[in-house]
Amino acid sequence: MSEQLEQQKETFVSHLVELRNRLLWASGAVLVVFVCLVPFASELYHWFAEPLLRSLPEGGNMIAIDPHGTFFIPFKLAFACAFAISVPWVLYQIWAFVAPGLYKNEKRIVVPLIVSSTLLFYLGVLFAYYVVFPLIFDFFAKMTPEGVALTPDIGSYMSFALSLFFAFGIAFEVPVAIVLLSRMGVISAEGIAKQRPYFILGAFVIGMLMTPPDPFSQVMLAVPVCLLFEIGLFFARRLEKNRATTTQEET
Repeated sequence: MSEQLEQQKETFVSHLVELRNRLLWASGAVLVVFVCLVPFASELYHWFAEPLLRSLPEGGNMIAIDPHGTFFIPFKLAFACAFAISVPWVLYQIWAFVAPGLYKNEKRIVVPLIVSSTLLFYLGVLFAYYVVFPLIFDFFAKMTPEGVALTPDIGSYMSFALSLFFAFGIAFEVPVAIVLLSRMGVISAEGIAKQRPYFILGAFVIGMLMTPPDPFSQVMLAVPVCLLFEIGLFFARRLEKNRATTTQEET
């Protein structure tokens, strides 16, 4: 009995050591990328603010309300970018930690899901930057009341933009979520298909909440999400079909 407890203790400690090592590797990657980006922090923020700067009236500028804002905000953005760039490596470390406890068939699907979810998140961020941001900031600029100078704070802009990046990145994970639900047996592909009307309605509601109150901006978010729903449904059906074929061959 004591030997069993000792063995369980050693296993637990070894897992903690492995977790620590994986966290150190992940944190180290973020730190290395951050150090590389620091010399370009100001240029990085200018690129980051470009969609807003293009929408400001001629001669308009951004401001820094806090005295230390001009120094710290670009570094905060550099760190956020370092983490975003390091996401594939961070996800790999997570996968490497949990992989020994996975079955062979689970390992086969984990890597494609990690790769696809990472690419879709980046695609959502790029879509927000190049498509949504110009529309949003043009709308805000046009709606500025007469006699009011539009001079956004750099810290407020960064918080607003990063929240939209995160929202669109998560929204573009719809295909991965659908495939996972189907793979785990929570709901079949046909069951998901029957929920299409509710999903479309939900996509437009989310678009209404996340974008300015004009129909065009709402459609710009809702339509891609609906298309991604259909893509996820297609792969879920293919996955179920392949699984059924494999089961028939085994029997």
